[in-house]
Amino acid sequence: MPVTRTLIENAEIVVTMDAERREIAGGSVLMEDGIIVAVGTDVAAEAVDEVLDASGCVVTPGLVNTHHHLFQTLVRAVPGGQDALLFGWLKTLYPIFLKMTPEDFFVSAQVGLAELALSGCTMSSDHQYIFPNGAKLEDTVAAAESIGVRFHATRGSMSVGESSGGLPPDRLVEAEPDILKDCERVVDALHDAGDGAMVRVALAPCSPFSVSTGLMKETAGLARQKGVMLHTHLAENDEDIDYSLEKFGCRPGDYAESLGWTGDDVWHAHCVKLDRAEIDLFARSGTGVAHCPCSNCRLGSGIAPVRQMRDAGVKVGLGVDGSASNDSGHMLSEARQALLLQRVKNGADAMSAREALEIATLGGARVLGRHDCGSIEVGKRADIAVWNVSGLTAAGAWDPVAALVLCGPFAVRDLFVEGRPVVSGGVLTGVELGRVLETARTRVARLMG
Repeated sequence: MPVTRTLIENAEIVVTMDAERREIAGGSVLMEDGIIVAVGTDVAAEAVDEVLDASGCVVTPGLVNTHHHLFQTLVRAVPGGQDALLFGWLKTLYPIFLKMTPEDFFVSAQVGLAELALSGCTMSSDHQYIFPNGAKLEDTVAAAESIGVRFHATRGSMSVGESSGGLPPDRLVEAEPDILKDCERVVDALHDAGDGAMVRVALAPCSPFSVSTGLMKETAGLARQKGVMLHTHLAENDEDIDYSLEKFGCRPGDYAESLGWTGDDVWHAHCVKLDRAEIDLFARSGTGVAHCPCSNCRLGSGIAPVRQMRDAGVKVGLGVDGSASNDSGHMLSEARQALLLQRVKNGADAMSAREALEIATLGGARVLGRHDCGSIEVGKRADIAVWNVSGLTAAGAWDPVAALVLCGPFAVRDLFVEGRPVVSGGVLTGVELGRVLETARTRVARLMG
């Protein structure tokens, strides 16, 4: 492919998230062949293929989603699960999941990733832990490729069904040898370890209450043999803690450490109920956390100790979680909710809008192990969001950067991933959204039948 050079110029402010957290008024960003090659106020425009005027806009790094279940986009607001706690909510949804086909997985992921892209997300993780009716990890990877976002697909699993004391029905779990075999297959087939990778794979047993201790250990060993990351749910709510104490005789953090599930190649979702010792363990070991504030509110799980995690040095990113436990996939809304919850718990000065925006960008990139993304700096990948702050949503705002989190919700005006436009003028470039939504309506009607 030919080298392309795109200049974003005249931004009201470029929020770099670099080491100095510079914010450049009247700034410009030059992208060449997927890489940022210049940032500042005096960027030359010679030999540029395209110039994008960002007057009246704030330019930020693309937002990073560190936890999702994209197959759940087609099961939003399901009756019977709307007012349930975590375990009851799951039991409502399991029978629906059993009906899903590979086409459902593709369409559900396509809708969810379209929503994320329009909310300024350039990179998303996905935790797919069920594979009914021939579904494969490739179904969601294909959806990500159609939208154009950077994608961290995790090969999840459930192996302990109801008959063995687990939560999911037996028909939704897999045999452990089959799980490990497919984990190895998808890593070999899909994972790209290089800088600028559009697809990476991680291994992700669903949770301590749906897989065996043996599978957790074997998965950790396989992941380290293959050089990929590890992900699971941990310490999500009081039920989760009670299960760990009863079943394993220890708290979730201790259980994770005993299985090799801590380290800079591991990130855990939720972690609402971590105690002080577990927070210190995560900080010492470099273990990351995907904080999902809206989902935690929706399921009544509680308020994660994000302030304490950040102060201790734990890597924290944001996740929208599955659309069935959030019903929305808007990354700036997650940043706002994260800020509000920390203030409710710890006081009005507990988290600033800029810190919430940092968690949503650089924080998420660090959690996913992406040193090549997360900030607008020379040499980083060109994953960039352009936000129009001249309209009604931010009208009256004195601080346009803080307005991204405190006002809103905003839809992104332009979005670049690897220097390529994914959203242009508020419209997705890779798919015709109306057709995607029509297909989704057809798939939902079948699932409801």
